[in-house]
Amino acid sequence: MNTNRAALYASEKMLAGYNCAQAVLYASCEGLGIDQNTALRLATGLGAGVAREGEICGAVTGGVIALGLRYGRGLDGDKSKTEETYAKTGEFLSAFKRRHGSVVCRELTQCDLRTAEGQRSFRENDLLHRVCLKCVETSSELVDAAI
Repeated sequence: MNTNRAALYASEKMLAGYNCAQAVLYASCEGLGIDQNTALRLATGLGAGVAREGEICGAVTGGVIALGLRYGRGLDGDKSKTEETYAKTGEFLSAFKRRHGSVVCRELTQCDLRTAEGQRSFRENDLLHRVCLKCVETSSELVDAAI
């Protein structure tokens, strides 16, 4: 899939009400040969920095899962797969940070999504469009290029 198409799929999924991690992993399904429903379910708890905790950005965690599915060590894999996955993940994180300055949700959004006030600020400042969709697009593009 070309990277623009991956970003478009991810953005569409997020605008349809799925979280950032779900959107990125969903956009990677074709390239990874995984079931879309499984991908959506797997990433459900990772949105908004893991269950709105504001930790590592869900777009990033969705991307890390995708990279693990592509390069990771399974039951029959040798240990070198771990090092390969770490290298790919490190490159991904560095590229994301260069574009956005951070991989931490609360730093990217500048609000606490655990609180009603933070959620209101998110909506009032249109952070879905101003921040999160851009992060989802970046992550999807980087993952698509890597897989």
